[in-house]
Amino acid sequence: MKIPLKYTLRNFKSRRLTTAITVLGIALVVFVFAAVLMMAHGIQKTLVATGSQDNVIIARKSANGEISSIIVRSDYNTILTLPHIAKSSEGKPLISGETVVIINLPKRSGGLSNVCVRGVALEAFTLRPQVKIIEGRMFTAGAREIIVGSSIAKNFEGAGIGKTVEFGGNTWTIVGRFDGGGSAFDSEMWGDNDQLQDAFNRRGGYSTVTFKLDQPDAFNAFKAAFDREPRLQQFEPKPEQTFFAEQSENMTLFIRILGIFITIVFSFGSTIGAMITMYAAVANRTVEVGTLRALGFRRRSILSAFLSESLVIAFIGGVFGLLLASVLQFFSISMLNFQSFSELEFSFALSPSIIGWSMFFSLTMGLLGGFLPAVRAARLNIVNALRSA
Repeated sequence: MKIPLKYTLRNFKSRRLTTAITVLGIALVVFVFAAVLMMAHGIQKTLVATGSQDNVIIARKSANGEISSIIVRSDYNTILTLPHIAKSSEGKPLISGETVVIINLPKRSGGLSNVCVRGVALEAFTLRPQVKIIEGRMFTAGAREIIVGSSIAKNFEGAGIGKTVEFGGNTWTIVGRFDGGGSAFDSEMWGDNDQLQDAFNRRGGYSTVTFKLDQPDAFNAFKAAFDREPRLQQFEPKPEQTFFAEQSENMTLFIRILGIFITIVFSFGSTIGAMITMYAAVANRTVEVGTLRALGFRRRSILSAFLSESLVIAFIGGVFGLLLASVLQFFSISMLNFQSFSELEFSFALSPSIIGWSMFFSLTMGLLGGFLPAVRAARLNIVNALRSA
């Protein structure tokens, strides 16, 4: 015979305080676990949103990121001769050689932090339609003017329209604010590429080259033509989304490893708490267990009943922890991107896989915490259990 589930649920009423404390402990551990995964997923989601499916970015093979890459103008001109580069209605290639540098700016919260400044051609705005001017105006080509991402304007001192910023031995005027559609561009400043190259003595070339494919499925054909060009063997083309997704790998891996290690340490406390709760349940219901055994319920039914009770507690704690973690989606934080060494703002992001792993982690704590007490309950001697009445 099997013990009905309502027997398990009814027993929660007899020890509400200890059950609530155990649920809270598991919920807090699940909250930390989910928050860590949401942080890593948020970073990855932000950087992937930076790229477009139709765009290709070219960088030096040995470069860890855009700031450590350089493409000289002769190589840029060679890239222009390759097939499958889309053209505008005027017949101009939709390609943007871009210079990326890092500067320091004071944060509103105090201290200095690195900010990415990107020198772009006007074609960059056609390549990135998600980037839109929302206040002020576009910078003027040939002028020391810049526009700032919404995150920069929010988090840094003196980053408002009309303010000036000193870098590269020059004074730059902020003339506009743009929205990058939740991408990493929100954490950048953009200006005229030629002016930025002059300021940093980078007239010799670009950091990366980005262009739009003439057909969405033309990347393999372009790469084949690219690989046949001997003058470009030190460079590598990648779909823009793939390139920026790779930029998040080291950072997200570090966050996951550190966060999961901390969570596992905390989980020992919650597992022990669940174990204590279930041992107390066994001790308080010794006579009940003896009666159930006398009525013909098998040991495995007793084992299943107590184990189910522990899993229900863990499930409730897991759901509560996930509900707490889901609130984090309304908050944005910024931190230093290990790959670009610049400030990156992102939002916590919840996904079905994070929900699944969090609940699995919660139920695992319940299983480990309830197994030994359930075994103890199942092994109680019928006569001794009834004598304790």
